[in-house]
Amino acid sequence: FFFSSSGAGYHSESKAKEYKHVCKRACQKAVEKLKAGAPAVEAVTAALVELEDSPFTNAGMGSNLNLSGEIECDASIMDGKSLHFGAVGALSGIKNPVLVANRLLSEAQKGKLSAGRIPPCFLVGRGAYHWALDHGIPPCLPEKMATKFSLSAYKRNKRKMELAEKVETEFIQTKKRRQSSENENDSGSLDTVGVIVVDHEGNVAAAVSSGGLAMKHPGRVGQAAHYGCGCWAENMGNLNPYSTAVSTSGCGEHLIRTMLARECSTAMQSEDAHLALLETMQNKFIGSPFLASEDCVLGGVIVLRCCRCAVQSDSSQDIQALLVEFLWSHTTESMCVGYMSAQDGKAKTHISRLPPGAVAGQSLAIEGGVCRLGSPSD
Repeated sequence: FFFSSSGAGYHSESKAKEYKHVCKRACQKAVEKLKAGAPAVEAVTAALVELEDSPFTNAGMGSNLNLSGEIECDASIMDGKSLHFGAVGALSGIKNPVLVANRLLSEAQKGKLSAGRIPPCFLVGRGAYHWALDHGIPPCLPEKMATKFSLSAYKRNKRKMELAEKVETEFIQTKKRRQSSENENDSGSLDTVGVIVVDHEGNVAAAVSSGGLAMKHPGRVGQAAHYGCGCWAENMGNLNPYSTAVSTSGCGEHLIRTMLARECSTAMQSEDAHLALLETMQNKFIGSPFLASEDCVLGGVIVLRCCRCAVQSDSSQDIQALLVEFLWSHTTESMCVGYMSAQDGKAKTHISRLPPGAVAGQSLAIEGGVCRLGSPSD
């Protein structure tokens, strides 16, 4: 079963078809891998490459530009079976950052390096770039990473900042910057793309990728690269009755300070998944004491949990089925999601929006569903 998000933020009605289409393609790519017997980590990597290659997402190609007019990407991946993690931050010159994160994960699984050195799980900047080249991942010219949309957004944001900096008083300056941020939502502000999956063996994996906030300071690293903040995946064990996978999207600083991915994964071990996620988003995110000074807390999550359950077949024999519960929640104006199982003929996509009258950053939406895999009816 595969679940994806093309980002939490604002999805304009005029581009709704494109947002849904890219989620659909990611679902199809992952399910193709799963049907071929690929492990969960391979499926999430293939799907995230699809999302990074889309000009409509803020990841990989077409990412937001920073203050210097450059693209710096963050990405991470986690394997629920081995619990290994790989991540890159502020990475330039690589078309698909998730490929580097995945390679870091796979290299770490091989064990120690020469002279007993511990292999890295998180690399940033030029170090990450050169490590990628040394491991056969091809470079991409920076000018080819930007799109017409990302370049025009950069020029528009730069003009707004220049106007704001001319204002003399700090009060009006702050007000104008807030207005600029609000107006930017009208043009389709999006954030981290993410994917989560459970494979045919019941193993889970999660991955995220992001170009970060528009006009961010060079070198800034968002939640997409931080452990426990961007994604989380953990197979069931002695202490965990459920396998869980989580991917987050939104304002990186808010997600880092609350470690929302890990918080949601822990909450998913509760009996009622829907209630657990609702309370986590309300108490550990919007109402988090770590964000007490923030009046607008922006973020979104996609989560799944699964467990084995006995199902009676036509021959009255019990067979093991996989029960998957999947949910999404966001405090942003909208969030585009897509999901698909290996038994489905096509992916289902949906743009979730806050209820009418709800205030972004102070209210939330939550939806989800249940899927049973491996039962006789499948």
